[in-house]
Amino acid sequence: MPRARLPLLLALSLVALSACDDSPRFTQAEPGEAQSGGQTTTSTQSREAFMRPSENLSHERQLDFAVGNSFFRSPWVIAPSTTTARDGLGPLMNTNACQNCHIKDGRGHPPEGDDDVSAVSMLVRVSLPPSAQMAQVIEKVGVVPEPVYGTQLQDMAIPGVAPEVRVRMDYETSQVSFKDGTQVELRKPLLKLSNWGYGPISPAAQFSPRVAPPMIGLGLLEAIPDEALLANASAQKAANNGINGQPNYVWDDVQQKTVLGRFGWKAGQPTLNQQNVHAFSSDMGLTTSLRPFDECTAAQTACKAAPSGGAPEVSDHLLSQVLFYTRNLAVPARRQVADPQVLEGKGLFHQAGCQQCHTPQYTTRSDAAEPELANQVIRPYTDLLLHDMGADLADNRPEYKASGSQWRTPPLWGIGLTQTVSGHTQFLHDGRARNLLEAILWHGGEAQAAKQQVLAYDAGQRAALLAFLNSL
Repeated sequence: MPRARLPLLLALSLVALSACDDSPRFTQAEPGEAQSGGQTTTSTQSREAFMRPSENLSHERQLDFAVGNSFFRSPWVIAPSTTTARDGLGPLMNTNACQNCHIKDGRGHPPEGDDDVSAVSMLVRVSLPPSAQMAQVIEKVGVVPEPVYGTQLQDMAIPGVAPEVRVRMDYETSQVSFKDGTQVELRKPLLKLSNWGYGPISPAAQFSPRVAPPMIGLGLLEAIPDEALLANASAQKAANNGINGQPNYVWDDVQQKTVLGRFGWKAGQPTLNQQNVHAFSSDMGLTTSLRPFDECTAAQTACKAAPSGGAPEVSDHLLSQVLFYTRNLAVPARRQVADPQVLEGKGLFHQAGCQQCHTPQYTTRSDAAEPELANQVIRPYTDLLLHDMGADLADNRPEYKASGSQWRTPPLWGIGLTQTVSGHTQFLHDGRARNLLEAILWHGGEAQAAKQQVLAYDAGQRAALLAFLNSL
């Protein structure tokens, strides 16, 4: 598979390539490579590794971070309540606190069996197929809402209001074989929706289950210049090797225009603040000045009649505190960057061409939203672009410019601490992969050639590749 040219900054850590072997080999770590978030990087490696503030925050700014953390963690309550700063929950919702989905600010997972009370850290998006008649709606919402159930299914509700649905997951399995004969079982999720609270849903409805992603480094991702992302897209197209990342263009509620998207599984949100606002609205039924309405549709009369917690329920001051917190969740330092096995795995990662989408390095803007995030050399391993990942990973639900088989390249930084922080190793947008190897083997579409390269690796090479990924 043709590979994009390696960045010049890697040259010092590569050995000379022999005429008969053009695969990259790394003999030493790059300068600063362990500091994935630049000067913001935290050294914490414990279960709290994703909960730490940017390392370069002053003491006073760390106090602001702690205030935002308290609002992120604290449960909201039903209105009316004496707790006026945090009332107005619901009426429809998926949870009552941000931290419930992003436990320890880490990765969510699908519901485990029928005994789970709710999906909690996985939600289900819903919409109807796009049409020319709904072009104006798609421009501003990204999808065509289902008339009764909207754009997201809420499986919880306040007393007196029926939840929209019960969400469960089942699986069917298949086998994939490596060149050396080693077999790996993959599981394909089968979404199970029942107990519809407001009558049958449209038979044309399209569903997309999505687990909560980690919260680390979001402010740094926001500070990557648009020009850098667009340059990646241009370079991939020019390489003409099957990798064709595309930006999503989405509606900005503040600017009231279409801009580059970068947050969410399909890059459906342009800014971290808007991502937070939509999460308050869709996940907890809380209004903000930017989105002063709840998720109730006209058919949900009890939801419409429920008491409000104020206008808005999330004050601008509280929203700004949560924004500061989510912008400044630090990325943990890498581990064992100079270990020979990790360096071998890094070479194999590049040999397979993974770095073409999982772009290793950027420098953040000088005018970043927070001064601590400016001019940082960061290593998120993402291009934040949309890629066609093939039929097996497709949710068949378009979102703005993203097709039903396209997904934004997820950042890889911190991925090796998933077990430590979240207590599991379930990956991909719906949590189907039970470990990193399974996640790789689900790659298709533009990543098919990279997967085939990995399938040719022997046991030692696979172990080295996983050692590298787990060092991130």
